Amino acid sequence: MTAGTAVSDFLASVGLLPADGTAPEIALDIDTFVRAAVLFVLGSILYNLPVFLQRIKLTILGVAYFVFCNDKSWKKPQDPGAIFQPILSNPSTKANVEKKTIIFVRHGESTWNDTFNKGHHRSALVFAIGFIPGLIKAFTYETYLILSGRVDSWFYDSPISHLGLDQVDKLAKFLSADNSAKLTKEEAEFVSILRGDPGAPSSTILCSSLRRALSTVACSFRERLARNPSDKILVVPSLQEISRNPDTLSITPVHQTVTASFIDRTSKVCDFQAIYSKQTDMSLHIGNKPINTNGLKRMNEFCDYVMTNVEEENVIVGGHSIWFRSFFRTYLPYTVDHVSKKRKVVNAGCVAFTLLKATTGQGDKYMIDPRSIKVIYGGF
Repeated sequence: MTAGTAVSDFLASVGLLPADGTAPEIALDIDTFVRAAVLFVLGSILYNLPVFLQRIKLTILGVAYFVFCNDKSWKKPQDPGAIFQPILSNPSTKANVEKKTIIFVRHGESTWNDTFNKGHHRSALVFAIGFIPGLIKAFTYETYLILSGRVDSWFYDSPISHLGLDQVDKLAKFLSADNSAKLTKEEAEFVSILRGDPGAPSSTILCSSLRRALSTVACSFRERLARNPSDKILVVPSLQEISRNPDTLSITPVHQTVTASFIDRTSKVCDFQAIYSKQTDMSLHIGNKPINTNGLKRMNEFCDYVMTNVEEENVIVGGHSIWFRSFFRTYLPYTVDHVSKKRKVVNAGCVAFTLLKATTGQGDKYMIDPRSIKVIYGGF
């Protein structure tokens, strides 16, 4: 039996060819079409079985998080203002307060945002009209990514969107441009820190494990990273977004290199994969946040880490809107009324502040100095 005969017999057995081996009629009935589609899907799944099994695991994890996690629920801690007021009022205890400058950099818009959030770039009417077509587009692309065997997703660990890339590219151009005439002395120093200029105060880059944040950092600081090949983006688990939605689950396996998304790969703004492979440190990446954790625990872990393990004076943090807003609400004195407690940092926005640490009888305590908050780019 020839290979051609074997193929013909197989196609005839599943109903895609007449039993006598003659050429099929051009008009296909619905049953034949369904059989062909099923065979194609099954073949794609079997060919890309490891990726398919990983997606099943991620889906189960996503459902478990959505149903059981309490990531946004925690008991309100003691007012940091009440803790620090007597400490800062006493010269002897004030001298022991540690300080670190933190610069939050929010990610550009993601594909999840594009599908489910109105955003500032379109009206409610435009969003409503385009919602169903956008949802169909998203699910169609998700199906394509699964069947093509790519470790990628529109929804899980949602990547930066095309609009998001444009937003962070504008931030990168702002950092590279000569804006000295438009900036105050303080703002110019923050820009110099972000750029990693020679002679600027020391700084390091930390980032969430989620791809939209990593894409933002890679693109925004591409010139800095190119100038300083030894510079690394350190992925810190505690920066994972505060939410139960599937877009906040990382698809990158433990300690493994991040894979550039389908949008990253087609972009010309920088070589994302090269930055992920050569200048992204995944040594602390231990997978997804535990299901029994919450945002407060991770924010405290972040404070402990930067104050204990980071030697640099300034810490650049690539992260997320809810995490950032929760941080301001938690560590600003409760009596302070600041916009950061009510509104999110805009996509690709940069905001700096001073984080204070005091060691007390109840352990280490943290507070944001409310006078130190400074918008560098974008704002709230």
